[in-house]
Parts: sequence; C-alpha cells; structure tokens
Amino acid sequence: MDQLLTELRPALMLGTLIYSLIGMLVFGLAFVIFNKLMPFSIRKEIEDDQNTALGIIIGSLLIGLSIIVASAMH
Repeated sequence: MDQLLTELRPALMLGTLIYSLIGMLVFGLAFVIFNKLMPFSIRKEIEDDQNTALGIIIGSLLIGLSIIVASAMH
C-alpha cells in the first residue's frame, strides 16, 4: 500500500488539480468577457441564425486560449 501512495504522489496530484481549476476559471472568465464585448448575442447568432462563421471564430478563440492556459500551467 505504501508503494502505491508514493507512486501516486498526492502533492503532485493536488497541484495538478489546483492548476486545472485555475485554468478553467481563467478560461471561463475570458469567455464571459468575450461574450460581454460582442455587440450581439452569441447564443442567438449560433443557435437561431445558424451562423457557422461565428462558431468557427469562437472555437478558434477557445482553442487558442486553452493553449495559452496549458502553456502557463506547464
């Protein structure tokens, strides 16, 4: 049992969990800020109007932001 605990390294797991939570908070905060800066409803544009271009732009923004957050955590 002791070998299993040393292999799991609880301190590293706790650090990973904390960094993950901080990364998700930054990610969510950036999305909320982006949503507030837009002069139109993103949800309406994507869901009701089927605006594929806006969906691609937002997807690209989220992927880029996640790469930045992952690099900062690494």
